[in-house]
Amino acid sequence: MGGRRAGEKGRRGILATVLLLGMPVLAAEPAPETETSQPEVDASQPEVDASQPEVDAAQPEIAALTPEVTPEEAPPKPTAVEAPNSAKPKEPKPKLEEPLSEGGEGTSASAEGKRGLRVVPFGRVFARVSADEREQYARSLSIPSARVGLAASLPHVEAEVAADLSSKSLLKDAFVRVADGKKRLRLYGGQFKAPFLARELASSWQLPVIRRGLVADYLEDTHNLGGRRLGVMGEVSLKEAWKLKVSGGVFQGTKDEDTGIRASEDAALRASVRPFKVLTLGASSYFAQAFEGARTYALAADAVLRLGGLEVMGEYVNGHLPTGPFSAQLGLASYTLPLGLVEGLAVQPVAGAEMMQLLGPVKARGYAFVGGFNVLYSEHFKAQLQAEHALRPGDETSGFEYSLQLATRF
Repeated sequence: MGGRRAGEKGRRGILATVLLLGMPVLAAEPAPETETSQPEVDASQPEVDASQPEVDAAQPEIAALTPEVTPEEAPPKPTAVEAPNSAKPKEPKPKLEEPLSEGGEGTSASAEGKRGLRVVPFGRVFARVSADEREQYARSLSIPSARVGLAASLPHVEAEVAADLSSKSLLKDAFVRVADGKKRLRLYGGQFKAPFLARELASSWQLPVIRRGLVADYLEDTHNLGGRRLGVMGEVSLKEAWKLKVSGGVFQGTKDEDTGIRASEDAALRASVRPFKVLTLGASSYFAQAFEGARTYALAADAVLRLGGLEVMGEYVNGHLPTGPFSAQLGLASYTLPLGLVEGLAVQPVAGAEMMQLLGPVKARGYAFVGGFNVLYSEHFKAQLQAEHALRPGDETSGFEYSLQLATRF
């Protein structure tokens, strides 16, 4: 038994020795090397896969930093910085509003831009041809207005100088206006229209008729009531109180053509309200030689209704002239109808009537009826064709007058 065990141990030892000696040979053979190396590659593969998430996890951190460093993401920052700079050259130009004064003919720069002095040149030209029945329809060519001027504006100060090259009195307007920040209080000084008679205060460009009418001409030209004068005027505007506006001033008296002596100062006062958006009501007065009894004076009341393209104006005047008491009535209606053919083109039919009565020792009456139409274009050009049948003060008989006027302003 012991011999057998000893022999088995000996055989096992020889077998182990043979196997140990044969390992280098097996390792050198290519086939077994491929078989044994394949599991090593498979075993190492999970290590590579395990490391891959680490690389992927690092990529979001780099991506998060990328917008701050990469030039592709940089443009949004300059865009936000350039926006305010690009807005500077696109500042809106100052708008124009008119008139500068209640009866001024010019334009003034708007108070929207409050930086520095703003100067606006302006002008207008009226060319007219007319034929009057009382003169055997003799054609008359004239330039009733060729006006040029400058309007200057600061935040609290405005000024205007205007001259009419077709008039004997070259200077028309020359005044300075001072106002508070909200333009509630205003002070005028210089030569401008006295605040009397709505027909006279309206700009001749805005009036739909070619002439102001016989009442305005008779009171201003014949009896020197109202019109442009040297003077000082104060004005109060309260928008919250129905847009109340009160204007009052003292003006230079009329100069006697024969003696060359100038009368004492005149005074004028006007108040207007706008209770509704479409309705304006006003009252005005003028007193010649106001500080010496005012034997010559006039009182007026007026109303203007604007409803879409329709505009209706009415005014009543009475008072006392050197010839005695008088009264007058004025009415004017127009309708602006835009045409779709050309932008800014419109047709404006117009009709009006005036009557005047002298009630003193010298009794007389006058009247005028006018009708026609205007062609308006772009607020800078208009053509007017009108006919008037009138009996003016001093005329022996009534008659027709036909007029064509071309007007432009700039």
